[in-house]
Amino acid sequence: MESRTAVPDPPTALSPHLTVTDERLAVLTFDDPDRSANILTEPVMRRLAELIEEVRNGAEADRIRGLLVVSGKPGSFILGVDIDAIAGVESPEEGAEAARLGQAIYLELERLPLPTLCAIDGPCMGGGTELALACRYRVASDHPKTRIALPEVQLGILPAWGGTTRLPRLIGLQAALDLLLTGKRVDARRARKMGLVEEVLPHQLFREAALDFLRQRVEEGKVPTGSRRSFTQRLLEDTAPGRRIILRTARSKVEERSGGHYPAPFRILEVLQKGLGRSVEKSLELEARAAGELLASRVSKNLVHVFHLRERARKGTGVDAPAEPREVADVGVLGAGTMGGGIAQLAAYHGRRVRIKDIEHEPVAEALQYAQGLFDRAVEKRRMEARDARDAMERISGGVEYSGFRQLDLVVEAVVERMDVKRQVLAEVEGLTPDECVLTTNTSTLSIDEMATALERPDHFCGMHFFNPVHKMPLVEVIRGRKTSDSTVATVYSLALELGKVPVVVKDGPGFLVNRVLAPYLNEAGHLLAEGASVEAVDAAATAFGLPMGPLRLVDEVGIDVARHAGEVLHDAFGERMVPSAPLVAIGESGRLGRKGGKGFYRYEDGDEKGVDPEIYHVLESAVPAQRTQVDESEIRARLVLTMINEAARLLDEGIADSAADVDLAMIMGTGFPPFRGGLLRFADEIHPRTLVERLEAYEEALGPRFTPAPLLRRLIREDRGFYDAFPGDED
Repeated sequence: MESRTAVPDPPTALSPHLTVTDERLAVLTFDDPDRSANILTEPVMRRLAELIEEVRNGAEADRIRGLLVVSGKPGSFILGVDIDAIAGVESPEEGAEAARLGQAIYLELERLPLPTLCAIDGPCMGGGTELALACRYRVASDHPKTRIALPEVQLGILPAWGGTTRLPRLIGLQAALDLLLTGKRVDARRARKMGLVEEVLPHQLFREAALDFLRQRVEEGKVPTGSRRSFTQRLLEDTAPGRRIILRTARSKVEERSGGHYPAPFRILEVLQKGLGRSVEKSLELEARAAGELLASRVSKNLVHVFHLRERARKGTGVDAPAEPREVADVGVLGAGTMGGGIAQLAAYHGRRVRIKDIEHEPVAEALQYAQGLFDRAVEKRRMEARDARDAMERISGGVEYSGFRQLDLVVEAVVERMDVKRQVLAEVEGLTPDECVLTTNTSTLSIDEMATALERPDHFCGMHFFNPVHKMPLVEVIRGRKTSDSTVATVYSLALELGKVPVVVKDGPGFLVNRVLAPYLNEAGHLLAEGASVEAVDAAATAFGLPMGPLRLVDEVGIDVARHAGEVLHDAFGERMVPSAPLVAIGESGRLGRKGGKGFYRYEDGDEKGVDPEIYHVLESAVPAQRTQVDESEIRARLVLTMINEAARLLDEGIADSAADVDLAMIMGTGFPPFRGGLLRFADEIHPRTLVERLEAYEEALGPRFTPAPLLRRLIREDRGFYDAFPGDED
């Protein structure tokens, strides 16, 4: 009987590396010495092809009986392919050929004449998942970071190294669609349940446990893999009529969700429709052709650009100079209700202890109830275990006293949007917290610098602007005042990342970044109503452009009272070009609150939108014509988008944001500006400043000074530059 030895550590000169135990079990280890995570670059793939051939030769000579594929980086498997290589593809032919090369390597792996096992410990994305699918068996560790996904659709492409072909054959069509069309990540337990992996093994001594699994397969022979589907599921998924039903339903959902702007999900469905029921080789060729077209598309280029924006934010610190962020374990929230409850729930969800404080018990109770409701829904949707939700909720406490504030590391002030109240509350809490405690305000419009004058330690103070609802909206604006220290910015930026948010640092100024750009956009929607356009037409033009909702629906969502206050602040700051339109003034004076009150431009029942309120034109009768007039969709769209670009140019020129990339990331994460367009200013660069100014001047002549081109746009024309050229942001 052969001895069983531990897996030897491979050399680190090349990745992947191959070693063979004295039991004739080969271990192929990915461990890039130059990166913190494994990426499937072209050199890595060439090396993989060489080692697969070496394993084949060893198997034929009876020197190798099984192959284990692992990562040498604890808690991290493979994060996918080289994104820069994706961005570099210029033609469909080039993209298809790149797909075929990867497919060929994985086909050789799949055809090895011995048991192959992929052992996944940590994140396994894209090409790493496709590598796992090409192995005969898969196991995953119970490490909390273990996640498996095919996220290519989020980059405007499809899994083209066999993922689109192999996944439905392994786990069934319906389960595969759920992953392929969304890029959803699944943990080890879920992967085991759907048949994506055969076993979940302990993270401790994971490689040894995986080797035991492989040894068992070598000694005992094959076992079934994949999902354990019912007869009804097999009847539906394994027959042509059943597949047509499933794919037709999926297509309808994709059309509804994407508005037809994202071609990748449709190409995935096409490959599945034509490829299932045919040979793997024929399906792979369908994959390669579709991948080539998608890789070279403008949508993919823009989505890759957005990926780089997010990575830049994730790897950043928020400051240029070295600054060590302080650890934040205990958080205080001043001001309860929905916003306070949302911030508290988010912090507790991510392991922080939270103390909520308000002047009355009722809003504290509302905040706690709201947080509990969010945890309950997370359990219902299987995003949390019930025990973990209970533990998280127990980390939140609240009351009308400042008890516990002496131990806080950071405070988020979220009281009413009144400068006098905020200054009073911040000055009060400063004296009741440790000297090193960071104070932040969740204001959406008020001056950080003015608030800071009430503080003894203004260097420990900045804005931390969450967007509502807190648990859904990814953006956090980190607003730096004139006296805010680098350490304070770095601490708040780091905390935002740890809370799963996307932070963007901006300087103080009315409306900061997102609300500043949105204000003229929302106001222009009001001006269009005043000219006779219907609510439906205005909002439809925006959603046809790719925005998640129209501007008037957005006013309802934000809250008419909140939007009215923001509009007044910006009008005071910028004068005539921000004069509120008559319809927005009228609805602001109507007493309607929008979605939270059940009525705005739209009607709402139990929080669900039920269409435009038929009474809305009566409510606005003093501000809109008696009859609706037809306004061309392109006219509506141009006016709405131009106002945003023009305002973004102004705030960039003022230094509110440092780069065009920051503006685009904030608008995508804070407003849902369509990622497939790459961002507001990337879209503007494609149009060119000269064309923008020509159109703005035409509207200025017809409609007035709110369309006066920003001085920056004229300067860009003189210098023959775009926003990204003039205000570069490092995407690496």
